[in-house]
Amino acid sequence: MQTPQQLYPLNLTVNGAEVSAQVPSTRRLVDFIREDLELTGTKVGCEVGFCGVCSVMLDGEPVAACHMLALQTDGREIQTIEGLSARPACAKLRDAFVDEGGFQCGFCTSGQLVMGTALLEKHDVCEMETADLALAMAGTSCRCTGYYGIHRALRKAAQ
Repeated sequence: MQTPQQLYPLNLTVNGAEVSAQVPSTRRLVDFIREDLELTGTKVGCEVGFCGVCSVMLDGEPVAACHMLALQTDGREIQTIEGLSARPACAKLRDAFVDEGGFQCGFCTSGQLVMGTALLEKHDVCEMETADLALAMAGTSCRCTGYYGIHRALRKAAQ
């Protein structure tokens, strides 16, 4: 017979709404977001923090949600792609992704938009060399596009 796992209180802000929950100490942030909050725009990819498809903003900085425990976010603010899409930089980038062919299958797109939004809000992407832009987005993998459309979309959104 399996013993029930102890639950701990978790209080945070997700996409501007206060959230209170009881979670086990081992609950990953990505699972909390997808399963408990039913915000499925955050995807599960490599599960080790490499591919970036699970990226969310934590206190304004992009993080890999598969690499964090939910309890590490107690008292903090998270924005998922669902909440981030209202920000002007994300809205511009989303439109540029469509115009410039920044996605194909769409699996990595939410992570690309999270990382790209953070980049657009902090750097002058138009002034970045291609290698620097690739390095800045290296935390998000895409198996379909070859990154050309993603880089064009970032530059278009920055204009």
